[in-house]
This record gives sequence, C-alpha cells and structure tokens, in this order.
Amino acid sequence: MPRLKQAQGKSGPGSDGDGENLFVHSMPGHYIRRVQQVAVRLFSEDIPDDITPVQFAALSALADRPGLGQAALAQLIGYDRATIGGVIDRLETKGLAQRRPDPNDRRSNILTLTAGGREIVSRTRPKVLAVQDKLLAPLSDAEREEFSQMCQKIISAYGG
Repeated sequence: MPRLKQAQGKSGPGSDGDGENLFVHSMPGHYIRRVQQVAVRLFSEDIPDDITPVQFAALSALADRPGLGQAALAQLIGYDRATIGGVIDRLETKGLAQRRPDPNDRRSNILTLTAGGREIVSRTRPKVLAVQDKLLAPLSDAEREEFSQMCQKIISAYGG
C-alpha cells in the first residue's frame, strides 16, 4: 500500500488560496470528515422534520427492530454507547420514542417508537434515500458501488 505524502505545490479543490495544498489535504481522514460535513448539510437542507442524521438512524433502527435496549441500539447504528442516552433524551422530548424499564433487567431500558416516531420514519425514509442519491450524484454507478464497498471494508477492519 502506498504511503501518503505531504501535498506540495498543487492547486485545486482544498487549496489554501496560494496554490498550495495543506498537509491535511492528502489525508483520507480529512476527506472523510469533509464528506461527512457535506452529508450532514444535505440532510439538514432536505429533511424538514428537525431531526439529525443520528436521530434518524436511531428512529429507523427502532422501526425495524422494536424493543431494542440502548446499548444494542448504539451498537446497531455505530454510535457511542456513552452518548446514545442524549440522543434518546432528545427523541423522547420530541415525542418520537419512549423508554421503559426492561422487565427482565431493571438496570436497562427498552426503547420503542411512538406513533409520531413511526410516522416520521415512514415519511422521512424516502427523503433520506433521495439525500443519499444527491450526495453520491457526482459518482457513476460503478463508483458508488466501489465507494460503498471501500467504506464497509474500512469500518469492518476497525470493529465497526
């Protein structure tokens, strides 16, 4: 695998204005962060329901697998266990999800969607698919497939 080199003397996207790329402009992690910024921006522009991508992921997962616990939900959507509680707090405040103690383990909570949460998921899923198409619009069908496979490979390699 080729090693990354510091970008020097190149102009183009991401240039610092003097025709020189910054050191970070050759780093895949930087590209991933920037793509994530674009994805979040497109999501917030096109999804009018005042929910974030993480909140949508949680709602969608709960629609597909009712009765998940918080830890299982965090793992399923690839979110941090320590902060998933805040996501659930916000969904509860919006009346989209609810927690109740697990009857088999009072230390755990079972999560379910409310009628409002189910309605948001049903109405929003097609819009989220459209946002994904918009995000990947610059890529050909083959590039989309390759991009998806590469992302999955990286995530799998690091325990995602």
